[in-house]
Amino acid sequence: MTNRQSKFHLKYALKMSSEYTQANFTWVISLFLTLIFLFNSFDFATKSVKQPVFIVAVIYLIFTVLQMIVTFKIKSNLEKDGEIRSSTRKFGYVLLVSILTGNIFIGSFACLLIKQKKTNGYVFAVYTVLVDLFIIGISLISIFKAYVTDTFPLAMLLLFGITIIHLLVLFVVSANRYKQKSWMKWIVLLLILTSFTGNIFALLLGIHLWIQIKGDQSNIQKWDKIWGKITQNNAAMIGFFFIVFIFFLSVYSPLTFDYDLAVENNYQAILQEPSLEYPFGTDNFGRDVFSRIIFGARISLIVGLASTLIPAIIGGFLGAVSGYYGKRTDNIIMRFLDILFAVPGILLAIAIIAAFGANTVNLILALSVGSIPTYARTMRANVLMVSNFEYVESARALGASDYSIIFKHVVPNSLAPMIVKATLTIGGAVIATSSLSFLGLGVEPHIPEWGNILKLGSTYLETNPYLAIYPGLAIILLVLSFNFLGDALRDALDPKLD
Repeated sequence: MTNRQSKFHLKYALKMSSEYTQANFTWVISLFLTLIFLFNSFDFATKSVKQPVFIVAVIYLIFTVLQMIVTFKIKSNLEKDGEIRSSTRKFGYVLLVSILTGNIFIGSFACLLIKQKKTNGYVFAVYTVLVDLFIIGISLISIFKAYVTDTFPLAMLLLFGITIIHLLVLFVVSANRYKQKSWMKWIVLLLILTSFTGNIFALLLGIHLWIQIKGDQSNIQKWDKIWGKITQNNAAMIGFFFIVFIFFLSVYSPLTFDYDLAVENNYQAILQEPSLEYPFGTDNFGRDVFSRIIFGARISLIVGLASTLIPAIIGGFLGAVSGYYGKRTDNIIMRFLDILFAVPGILLAIAIIAAFGANTVNLILALSVGSIPTYARTMRANVLMVSNFEYVESARALGASDYSIIFKHVVPNSLAPMIVKATLTIGGAVIATSSLSFLGLGVEPHIPEWGNILKLGSTYLETNPYLAIYPGLAIILLVLSFNFLGDALRDALDPKLD
């Protein structure tokens, strides 16, 4: 082999190594976060240093340097041996400490580096535990406040108990000796029950274990094929983590945070700078911005998900009927939707809210109506293609009813593009929700919602910029997370990429 061929094969090996790609992605993001903390540690107005933030920046810098060293060692191992040595993987145990600093990027990479052969179940188990730990860390901030909700002690005890269960499952999955165990059915049941707290990773892990236990090779291969592509995408998994984290926090926050801190005025704590008691400071009414963002996440998620699910169902139904029957039915439905599609979605939403009033229900309906045509067009295109397949013709020949053919054969095989589209458009729905609330046409002003918080903070950009920065970052991160996950789903469900 020539020197040129050797270099080519080396570059190809590094490119194909998902762990090396993830290592590079991790240290770049961690370095970016370090620079942000370092920049915010200096108060340019008073020319002083904020020691707590500076300490966090130094800690992040230490772990970033360690991550860079590990990345270099991984590259060196791949160049010399073609695989990562066990001595290099042991560095993952050192990097695991970064979880205590809240660095999910290095923490998740460390968990995956430790294990040489990573199954989808192991990845789900790792992220299940990580979500638990981050929820515990966020919830413990309540102890620095003047008072906590009455359910706080019991809620924290429940959280610790759930985390211990998930840790035990992680050890079982890591050992990979569970497929023939009859008691694994009880583990699956426990995971499904604990997922009701909002930890979607626990539900995915339970489904994964159940499929493995049942032993149907076709289902196992299909499941592993789809999720294998997603779990190898570091950006998608980090985005998925943030979505699950926000969802878990939205479900569990009423048990660990007092809602009064988010809505009740406290004139003795007006415009307080960020501190342990008020991590994101307070607004001009003395309300805790941190609590408002936590409770506002629920509104953003509910409106975003509902205003995506409703048009997906209605548009999917209309598109399926239009595509299957064609001719006159297709012409009537699509021309009506063309009229609706001619009106800009945000303008239609503003008109509906102006006519019926600004509240959460009207906001969901306003955002849903404008999105129906796009979902109908997507489903119609898929149904037109699937309707010509042989198994559909066979169903017609056997005398199956149109209802049976549409909803048992055609629609199930047309859902993949709809799922991808829904995931990609949830981010847009979150932005639209916040935009309308910012304009005063969305959620009622007294309700903590990210758009409302951002609107209030925009008036204090020069004196108290944190009031706008934190809700703005929350919106950006959630939208980015849905976009990353949507891209990964598109790659996983696209048959052309097989």
